[in-house]
Amino acid sequence: MYYFEYAEKDTTLYQGEATQSVNTGLDEILEIRKDMNSAGTVVNVTRALVKFDLGYISASIQRGLIPTSANYYLNLYDANPQQLATSQSLYAYPVSQSWVMGQGTYSDVPFTKEGASWRYRDGEGVATQWVSGSNDSGGTWYSGSGYEASQSLNIDTIDIRMKVNDIVNKWLSGTVANEGFMLKRSGSIGNTDSNAPEGSTDKLGHLSFFSRDTHTIYPPKLEVEWDDSSWTTGSLTPLTGSDLQDAVIYMKGLRPEYKENTKHRFNFVGRTRFPRKIYSTTSQNLTVKYLPSGSTTDIDGTYYSVRDAFTEDVIVPFGTGSIVSCDSNGNYFNLWLSSFQPERDYRILFQVVSGSNTTDELDMIFDDSWEFKVKR
Repeated sequence: MYYFEYAEKDTTLYQGEATQSVNTGLDEILEIRKDMNSAGTVVNVTRALVKFDLGYISASIQRGLIPTSANYYLNLYDANPQQLATSQSLYAYPVSQSWVMGQGTYSDVPFTKEGASWRYRDGEGVATQWVSGSNDSGGTWYSGSGYEASQSLNIDTIDIRMKVNDIVNKWLSGTVANEGFMLKRSGSIGNTDSNAPEGSTDKLGHLSFFSRDTHTIYPPKLEVEWDDSSWTTGSLTPLTGSDLQDAVIYMKGLRPEYKENTKHRFNFVGRTRFPRKIYSTTSQNLTVKYLPSGSTTDIDGTYYSVRDAFTEDVIVPFGTGSIVSCDSNGNYFNLWLSSFQPERDYRILFQVVSGSNTTDELDMIFDDSWEFKVKR
């Protein structure tokens, strides 16, 4: 099962004498930059703040709808980065103080200075500094074991899907207050460590990601993943051997539209394409069989995926959070449509893996234009 929360607020913090008080809370792009003069004697960087509301996730855990063992991933979507180094890392830390998103953009003339900036948590007017008495801070965050997440990037990396279990679980348990993620390259508050990427004169390029204010379908999102599969076959028989190799999958009762903020069960069945001829009072074409069962520890099994029907972006990937279920009527899976963007069409696919690491291994994708729309 997958559930998504979209960013509640975000902004970029710009270091530099001219930009240390600039607020960019309404910019469409979040930037992790590194700018320096030609001599490499002046280095200015940017960092990004992103916060998600965890209220629904916390309530769902209390109600037993989301297990405490769920995985959490921070998703950021590429917005045309420039001049990237061949390899580097992006880090996420929990922000240690509250901040105001603000309503500025980098293109404002004059600059908007109310809202979080490199120097201030709430704007130049209130003037609450991140670090009291400092002319150069760039935010504050918790660090150390359990307070850090990262993802390695290379020149071909497009999007970010960073596992952030430790940080989110600390917020959910109340160990630290949820003030969002600090996104940055490694380094210290003032970039004084010349051995760290922020403080060095190494040219790493400019990372850029779509913000919550983007006019695209790619705002930052927090992904929750867990295995909700259940397996009870009743009197059904399995699809195996040659029948599985030539199986046919049918969706049952798939509607053309579903309302947003609803939860639905999607039913499907497997059948043999060419049933064996036997004497019977009912058609063998109506015989329902179940597809291979899956688990979080074995690649064999049946999985579902959901893609945006127009862009082909993967919303729900094949994996341990998309293992299908089974009961006496056939296979099925559940979707929480509350986190799907409305007024968009989505397409369902299935993957069947059987006999992995053997000479009889099967890895089949079933894509028969099973589409539905999420309506407001």
